[in-house]
Amino acid sequence: MAVKNFVVASFSDEAVLFPAVKKVRTAGYKLHDVYTPFPVHGLDHAMGLRETSLHTAGFVYGITGTTTALSCMSWVFNSDWPMNIGGKPHFPLPAFIPITFELTVLFAAVGMVLTFCYLCQLAPFVKKHIFNPRQTDDKFVMVIEVTAKTNAAELKSFLTSIGGEQVNEQRVEAGWWFGRYDRDDRLFDTQRVEAVNA
Repeated sequence: MAVKNFVVASFSDEAVLFPAVKKVRTAGYKLHDVYTPFPVHGLDHAMGLRETSLHTAGFVYGITGTTTALSCMSWVFNSDWPMNIGGKPHFPLPAFIPITFELTVLFAAVGMVLTFCYLCQLAPFVKKHIFNPRQTDDKFVMVIEVTAKTNAAELKSFLTSIGGEQVNEQRVEAGWWFGRYDRDDRLFDTQRVEAVNA
């Protein structure tokens, strides 16, 4: 697993975050991701993310379901177990429509869900690093990858100048891996919680 350096900055307001994202892209830094406590309209365009291809994948999965249904029923009624039912043809297309429709929807739905989970790197057994424990609570967190051309100290001062709070550098494993949150990472300081509860 590759270990990468990231500079992390948190923001309290989305009005500060939007111009900061644009300034980071204009400055040429490699924006890893931006975590927000709620969906922010237009942030994907500000980050320069491309349009999703999930709908194309859904179309391909649907065509696969249609082809599977028609092929299977045609093979069964013409080759595997041909039967003459009331003199009807061996390929009664109107009778095949309900099963074909159901398999088309099933293949498209299941395929799109699995593709979505793969693209978002979501699975119950997959662990992802949490850059800031409040990134889905009340903070907007911007993560920038430190490359060979990036000076981390300059990047930290740049983020501070454009409104970043709690700017720090983190060295983490990139991507997704198997692990458990309760053993490897502590999302909050347990001693502080125990002191508060005492």
